Amino acid sequence: QVQLVESGGGLVQAGGSLRLSCAASGRTLSSLAIGWFRQAPGKEREFVGAISRSGSNTYYVDSVKSRFTLSRDNSRNTVYLQMNNLEPEDTAIYYCAARITISDLIYSGKDDYAYWGQGTQVTVSS
Repeated sequence: QVQLVESGGGLVQAGGSLRLSCAASGRTLSSLAIGWFRQAPGKEREFVGAISRSGSNTYYVDSVKSRFTLSRDNSRNTVYLQMNNLEPEDTAIYYCAARITISDLIYSGKDDYAYWGQGTQVTVSS
C-alpha cells in the first residue's frame, strides 16, 4: 500500500507562488510515477502534471506550462509542485497520485493511478 500526504496549499494573491509537497510512504518513491490533479468546485478533476519514476520525464497541461514545475527528492520520498505566477483560475483542491511502475513513463489519466492523497486547497485571489 502507498500512502500520500499533500501539504503546502493556502491562500495567495494572483501572481504569487506556492510549493506543494507530496510525501509518500509505504513504498520507496523511486518505484512510483507521480501525477498531480486538481478539482475546482463544480468541475471534474483534471490533470495538471506528472513526473516519471526517475524524474527524468515531466509533462504538464498547457494551462500551467512555464508556470508550474515538478521535481522529486527520492531520498526524502517527496515530490514537489512549484507553482509560480498563480492565477485565480488555479483555485482548486490539488491531489497527488501514485502508480507503482518499473518503467520511466509518465501518466496523465486518472485511471492510471491507484493511490491518491487527501488533497490540499489552493486559493488564488484576484
